[in-house]
Amino acid sequence: MRFSPVTQITPENVDRLQVAWTYHMRPTPAQPAATGRAGRGGRGGGTGFSASQATPLVIDGVMYLSTPYFRVVALDPTTGREIWAFRLPSGNPSTRGVEYWPGDGTTPPQIVFGTSDSKLYSLDAKTGQPNPNFGANGVVDLATPEILRGLPGRNALSSPPKVYRHLVITGGTTQENPPLGPAGDVRAWDMRTGTLVWTFHSVPRDGEPFRDTWAGDSGLNRSGVNVWGLITVDDERGIVYMPFGAPSVDQYGGDRVGDNLLSSSLVAADANTGRYLWHFQVVRHDIWDADLAAAPALVDVKQGDRTIPAVAVINKVGLLFLLDRVTGEPIYGVEQRPVPASEVPTERAAPTQPFPLKPRPLSRMTMSMADVATVTPEIEAACRAFMEGLQLGGPYLPVSYNRLRVQFPGNHGGVNWGGTSFNPQLGYLFVNTNELGQVSGLRDRAPDAASATAEGVGNRVHPDGPYDSVPGGGRFSVPGPTHQQYPCQQPPWGQLAAVDVNTGEVAWQVPLGITESLPADRQRTGRPGNGGSIATAGGLVFVGATDDGRFRAFEARTGREVWTFTLPGAAQATPMSYEGRDGRQYVVITATGGGFFGNPTTSDAVLAFALPQ
Repeated sequence: MRFSPVTQITPENVDRLQVAWTYHMRPTPAQPAATGRAGRGGRGGGTGFSASQATPLVIDGVMYLSTPYFRVVALDPTTGREIWAFRLPSGNPSTRGVEYWPGDGTTPPQIVFGTSDSKLYSLDAKTGQPNPNFGANGVVDLATPEILRGLPGRNALSSPPKVYRHLVITGGTTQENPPLGPAGDVRAWDMRTGTLVWTFHSVPRDGEPFRDTWAGDSGLNRSGVNVWGLITVDDERGIVYMPFGAPSVDQYGGDRVGDNLLSSSLVAADANTGRYLWHFQVVRHDIWDADLAAAPALVDVKQGDRTIPAVAVINKVGLLFLLDRVTGEPIYGVEQRPVPASEVPTERAAPTQPFPLKPRPLSRMTMSMADVATVTPEIEAACRAFMEGLQLGGPYLPVSYNRLRVQFPGNHGGVNWGGTSFNPQLGYLFVNTNELGQVSGLRDRAPDAASATAEGVGNRVHPDGPYDSVPGGGRFSVPGPTHQQYPCQQPPWGQLAAVDVNTGEVAWQVPLGITESLPADRQRTGRPGNGGSIATAGGLVFVGATDDGRFRAFEARTGREVWTFTLPGAAQATPMSYEGRDGRQYVVITATGGGFFGNPTTSDAVLAFALPQ
């Protein structure tokens, strides 16, 4: 649930925080940067640095970290001194971190992680050496024939796996295009041997439940419907919670009529066997890429003398569902509301979508001309010109036909993989949100036309289907003088919210981030970004995430911003906190820049903050 029980840093003294140590992930002399997309949204951008979204893990006085330089390292969490480093022969480790297994008396404690080239590694936590009994000398190949199915594509791990008892449970990153390819199944492996123990089919096969939610054979060899984000396990109850994504392709479902279970659903299964227990679909027939990216959060909901074990799940559009984590039943109620039909001739959008009765949506879901940004006359004029002819509306406005429409929020959220943190003392769940729309549309494909490649749109359309992207798609924003673009709706453009899980109400919601190119009295607009927050028992919420390159602390009870630090690179990562062997509380953040919002990749730093000695 991302909560630190350490109480040393408080709203009263947080302004005294200082950098205690800095670790530079790039080896000296510099090694070649990780392969991957460069420039905007990429990992390098020609700066010599590579972007990271990693959250360190601290266990028994040692910090473990994946880096974008082919290495996993162990550090002294009090000084930042490197204890050991393991260099991968190929691929990069999971960009968001690693997982720990405590061992079983025969096998020592292990660090386990996936890679960009479909491998699963198990390293001795003390030495960093591969476990010779795990797979082939410490490595399991995730790209098995059962997953690849003889089709081109990948099954990589961009997020850390999840350990439960002697099992390590893996999701995987699959393609968004073409629609047929590797499966998005979740699998569990024996940590002692690397042997496959169970497989959960994310798209039902013949004879399995929910097969009838895919018309005809449209589910056969369908890719997507994968857990590319973070899996959660209730260790006490032995339940694994799997947040599944949208089917491929993201924004066209005419070739997959039906609700398409178990896509865009939270699925609970027996963690020991993979046996299905229940599901809750947050988006029916997802044609918005509005899936579940964030880790489900295990929270307790207190109502009078009754405590309900709950799981909080939030999709990209900012709808937060609080469910009984044993039964899957909504705690505050859910209703199916009518949503717009699709203009696309062969598309069959679901007539309704589920909305929680509580809490209210945490992100903007609609847009009209009355909502145009007026922060300066120049921005208003540019946005009005940009919006000319765009279809506006919402929520769940399908892709337009032969024109462009604005989807709110866009496919980066709302809420992305950074997800939530929780303070059990207050009963507050904290969520940082983007307020950024997406512009897209479909048109009939010309027989000899190449597929459009508008940012965030071209790869979401069936390459061999009847439609192509309408030119001019992309983000619902206009350029600014820096990497920070100007969204075309009124601010806020990014927010931090606290939801009281005991009432279902939003306790507070404040702008998160500033737009520095605006006049000083108008800069507090909030900003988009990726990454999440950490709540602490000292009454604080720490969060980076925004494209303004700041690291902030907020008073958990009120939402008052109490501390800000300018980082060497934007923190597209989630912070963490612990007590060092010297008795000091540390707060650590990876701050490299990069990510999907135009930040230059300017650093390789992991920074630890603490109060002065």
